[in-house]
Amino acid sequence: MIDVATTWQQVCAALAGGDYDTAFSVMEAAMQEARRPERARLALLAGSMHALYGDAALAEIGAALREARTLDPALRADPLYLALMAELEARTHGDGAPPPPQAAQDAPDPLARFHAMCALALAEKPQAALDLHVPSADLPEHLRWRLRSWEADAHEQLGQTAEAIHLYGEAAHLSSGMNRAVMLQEQAALLLQEGQPDAANAALNQARPLYPAHPGPDEQEEHGLNLATWHYLRAQAQLNLGQPDAAHDMIREAARLEAQYGDPSYGVALVRGQVLTHLGQQEQAITAFETALALATETDRPYANHELGVALLDLDRPVEAREKLEAVLNEPEYPYLPEVLADVAECDYRLGRLQEAQLEAEQALSQGAVIPASLVLGSVALDYFQLDEALEHYERVIREAAPASRDWITAHQMATDVMAQQGFPDPAAAYAHAQQALTHTPDSDDWHVTLKDHLLKAETLMAQKGGSGGRMLN
Repeated sequence: MIDVATTWQQVCAALAGGDYDTAFSVMEAAMQEARRPERARLALLAGSMHALYGDAALAEIGAALREARTLDPALRADPLYLALMAELEARTHGDGAPPPPQAAQDAPDPLARFHAMCALALAEKPQAALDLHVPSADLPEHLRWRLRSWEADAHEQLGQTAEAIHLYGEAAHLSSGMNRAVMLQEQAALLLQEGQPDAANAALNQARPLYPAHPGPDEQEEHGLNLATWHYLRAQAQLNLGQPDAAHDMIREAARLEAQYGDPSYGVALVRGQVLTHLGQQEQAITAFETALALATETDRPYANHELGVALLDLDRPVEAREKLEAVLNEPEYPYLPEVLADVAECDYRLGRLQEAQLEAEQALSQGAVIPASLVLGSVALDYFQLDEALEHYERVIREAAPASRDWITAHQMATDVMAQQGFPDPAAAYAHAQQALTHTPDSDDWHVTLKDHLLKAETLMAQKGGSGGRMLN
């Protein structure tokens, strides 16, 4: 005689150890020997097992639920059946799926509440999912890390990134092997989003050794795609840490793995374009961004168009750039609209539309795009020969931009040049700006000679002002 509780304990023990083949073998053997009522309950529990495979197992989840209700029609009212049906509906219909019945959400059985929570998260009802009380200790071991992952996903949907990062860390701690690697990668993705590339890099360093050297034939595709994601995230971390050459190697490997095990993705193409931009390979960057745009979903298109617009602007193609950027301005939900407006202002400046450029840049500045808007306003002021105003804008960029960033260097260069046009009223300040700019300007750059001339002129004036006993700046 088959005991359902004992069989389920054996199955859960195998699942906790990652031995899915044994778990399903135990379940199948028990169902062959069990009487009709026990078989019905086992079929329902098999549905929970299939749900571990997510969207790839929709047919198997549906078949298990059909078998359960065929063997015992009374199970249609069982909280676990209701929760699994709700999860199946949510996986099929997304936010159009109805929430799980209250009987599933209030069920004494924590397994039913767990699947009800999954259904709510999948149906994009994250707060309702988090409101469901599912203590981790009440669940089988193989579901505990998954609970934390679902909670992290719900917090992420709510924009509560710090909580999601913490929960992915907990999920990683509770899991092992490839599951742990995937949770660490989820955590790394959010750390990158939060501007913490060092922490993301540390999480990725923990994830990489967890990949098996020789995955089984059934695991190769999944592992290959997860590894593509690892390289994609590593490329972003290295790019943000100022290592574009290393990032280039990583993103090329991500693209290779995608081509081998799946399909090209928007994300890899976009990051490849960003890396190529940092390497100064603008034409290749545009090709990558165009690929990203072709692969983009409706939500992703503004990001691809923005990157493409900036790349076209870098190649001094303002008409084409403006067309891409205008498309982004029509997306009210895009989070970087002030920056886009500043880029449009740059397009108009290059097209000789100084009045339009100034108005757009002033609007962008008021909306928070301080650095790109100030650079445009500085250029416009220079064209109107308003040197004091131009210097004010460039000095604002120097205060706000990250030291050694492209904008910071540009602002130091321009501030030096403006002071030279003013006749070096403050030679020490001009000298300081020129010195900072020269530190980050290669000898081959046209600016190098100009800056060197300005530096020497400022130095001479400082010596004259100081007399024989004057002190020189370091």
